[in-house]
Amino acid sequence: MIRFSLACKDGHRFDSWFASSAAYEGLLAAGHVTCAICGSSSVEKALMAPAVRTDQPEAAPVPPERGPSSAGSHGPLSQPASPAEQALAAFRKKLEAEADYVGPCFAEEARAIHDGTAPERMIYGEARLDEAKSLIEDGIPVAPMPFLPKNRAN
Repeated sequence: MIRFSLACKDGHRFDSWFASSAAYEGLLAAGHVTCAICGSSSVEKALMAPAVRTDQPEAAPVPPERGPSSAGSHGPLSQPASPAEQALAAFRKKLEAEADYVGPCFAEEARAIHDGTAPERMIYGEARLDEAKSLIEDGIPVAPMPFLPKNRAN
């Protein structure tokens, strides 16, 4: 596996992992490498520092600066940098405030709510792909969330 720092034509920077450099080139040529922030397919490798192993103890990495919001007391990554990240953060905050987290029992709980054997409410959690497909096939509305729950993200 290899990690590349990438940037889109609008200057959004992000990292992504690939099986190899050739795999990256193939995916890029096929238009499958897109910006994680705006979705642009005009992406190229950004300048990266090589990872060099030494006998010295590893120093803590310095997080990248993220614009005007990085000056706050909570560190440089405390505030979303782009409008898309801000909208996603607001959505996540609303979801976590208004829905019940059911963890890996999501599929069972969604089915119980749909069948009327559990109280109707908004829920979120984790489901395997086959579980999600089964829910959809049975007419139970579900949608993937573009983030992990906070208790799983760490």
